[in-house]
Amino acid sequence: MQKQKIILTEKAMERTLDRLASEIAERRGDNEKLAIIGIQRRGADLAERLKKSLDETLGRRIPLGKLDINLYRDDWTTLTRQPSINCTEIPFDIEDASVILVDDVLFSGRTVRAALEAVLDFGRPRRVELLVLVDRGHRELPISADYVGKKIDTYGDEHVNVFVRERDEKDCVVLVS
Repeated sequence: MQKQKIILTEKAMERTLDRLASEIAERRGDNEKLAIIGIQRRGADLAERLKKSLDETLGRRIPLGKLDINLYRDDWTTLTRQPSINCTEIPFDIEDASVILVDDVLFSGRTVRAALEAVLDFGRPRRVELLVLVDRGHRELPISADYVGKKIDTYGDEHVNVFVRERDEKDCVVLVS
């Protein structure tokens, strides 16, 4: 039987996203070419929330994009089922921009590697920084996040499930062991 432990409640998730938006504003708020790109699916939902908070804090509209990394995955040949392809929408020029790449969970680093490759197909940003709601460790690639909502220690066979109201009708983060 699987055990579930709530890592972030709805309120804790809201506070965490507010803190992360404040960190971005503090580090990059003066940069006029600041942009946010969320990794489909839940990273894109979180990116939309961060954008709203940053728009309000900075008093201007921050460009927002959504990125599907499925065509850039390095495990196509080992998948037992076809991945679900989502849309990529980057309706702004990323050339020389400071891009905040947003994902829900950082685990092996392979999703981020694929995302970086996909972003570079759109141009050459000045910098790309990574924001994750949860960093659960177990990296297979030398990748780390610049902005971390919550770092938790997990075992390799555990799972971190992020639920967002846009898709799941609730906000919380759950550790399943």
